[in-house]
Amino acid sequence: MTGPEAVALARSLYLDDRHPYGCAETTLLVLKSAFGLPDPTDAGPAMAFNGGVAYSGGVCGVISGAAIAVGLLAELRIADHSTAKRIAREIIAGLMDDFRHKHGAVECRTLIGQDIRTAEEHHAFLESGLWRQTCMGQITFAVDRLAALPDDPVWGG
Repeated sequence: MTGPEAVALARSLYLDDRHPYGCAETTLLVLKSAFGLPDPTDAGPAMAFNGGVAYSGGVCGVISGAAIAVGLLAELRIADHSTAKRIAREIIAGLMDDFRHKHGAVECRTLIGQDIRTAEEHHAFLESGLWRQTCMGQITFAVDRLAALPDDPVWGG
């Protein structure tokens, strides 16, 4: 899957008016599809990572969803577990550095400028539409950057 194809899939999932998937789930689903990973429709592992882990405002769910997908890819591509972990960490550390440079932070609360821990705060955030521009831009950045990762020589292929 190319970067533009990954972005198109992310937009269709994340901007769905029913809003079934948050940033972490969308990123995971798109990258699982782009990477050709098993169960590409299972967003379960990323559910609690939206909003910076349970809406706590911590590390952006985009980064968390990407980390899960990259870890799964590394596990499939690299037999040695220690090497797979090292490569997955290096890829995500690079994504975090680039993400911080592009967006100014990696923490959700800083990125969106809101605290969304309560149902009321989260509802207000959804109603504001901020997620359509800000969060979608962050998802786009990550999936576009990582979609072609399976073709990277880092896997030794």
